[in-house]
Amino acid sequence: MYSDKVMEHFRNPRNVGVVENADGTGKVGNPVCGDIMEMTIKVEDDRLVDVKFRTFGCGSAIATSSITTELVIGKTIEEALALTNRAVAQALDGLPPNKMHCSNLAADALHDAIKDYLSKRDGLEEPAGEGESSQ
Repeated sequence: MYSDKVMEHFRNPRNVGVVENADGTGKVGNPVCGDIMEMTIKVEDDRLVDVKFRTFGCGSAIATSSITTELVIGKTIEEALALTNRAVAQALDGLPPNKMHCSNLAADALHDAIKDYLSKRDGLEEPAGEGESSQ
């Protein structure tokens, strides 16, 4: 049985889509159930200012993606990386045991997007000033 929160986020998902000019992208899938999640993030001053998702999957997968975006917008990178699958499930007032893997996917997609951002940031830190003036 699904909680009212799961049903609300499934019926009215928040932050669906793709962040334009995203700073990081994470994409994960579960071959067992066929769910695929993609999260894109925009970061300013070490905070997630926008997070959007696209999910192909069951109602739990959509609900966990939706609640994950709400949980981390406005959080620091460090705070967002600390988000666990258990916290995602708890924010939805629980998930059926056979749907817990969906909460893993949402946190994993978010963490992958942050890792993508960090690798781009760390790789571009040194030449940042020079690249802006050249065409």
